[in-house]
Amino acid sequence: MFQFSMQMITPTLPKAGVYYLWPGLQDTANTGVYQEVLDGRSGSWWIAPGWCCSNPSLPWGDGFAPGNQKGVNITMERSNTSGNWTTTMVQDGKRTNQGFPLAAKNMNQAILAIELNSVKWDFGRLVWNDVVMVVNGTETGWCTGAPENYNNAIKLTMSKAVATVSGGSTTCTIKQVIMEPPA
Repeated sequence: MFQFSMQMITPTLPKAGVYYLWPGLQDTANTGVYQEVLDGRSGSWWIAPGWCCSNPSLPWGDGFAPGNQKGVNITMERSNTSGNWTTTMVQDGKRTNQGFPLAAKNMNQAILAIELNSVKWDFGRLVWNDVVMVVNGTETGWCTGAPENYNNAIKLTMSKAVATVSGGSTTCTIKQVIMEPPA
């Protein structure tokens, strides 16, 4: 995979707590996740990119406080020359651009996740707009097949995924993904 981008609409944070909402890429060896985590521990949202949670051990990147009900545009992109990854996040004049030396990692899973620790899902729905994945290869089933909803942990509403093949690459576009607490 060489690009994963989307707009995350930050939900309203009801209180301080361990709310981690994030898009990410997992490598084939399952050694970690390259992710941009929206973190609610302080009582205000903070979003920053990073590699979690093992080899290599890397510091988290620069972030910012996006606020409630704001769109954050996120792009994870692999360099064609070095193979390293760069995260760009933009929201209302705020911008970060952070490189990660992860050239040895072969990313094969795109993830949209909600992690809650000692808090309930009390922030409403999480909306992702304009989700785009670009990968090397011409296979399209990974895009147009049903996504995994681990243990039916969420109520998932998603617009139809559209796959386009051009020049040896496949682009998967999903206009909107809505994640809500299970009924």
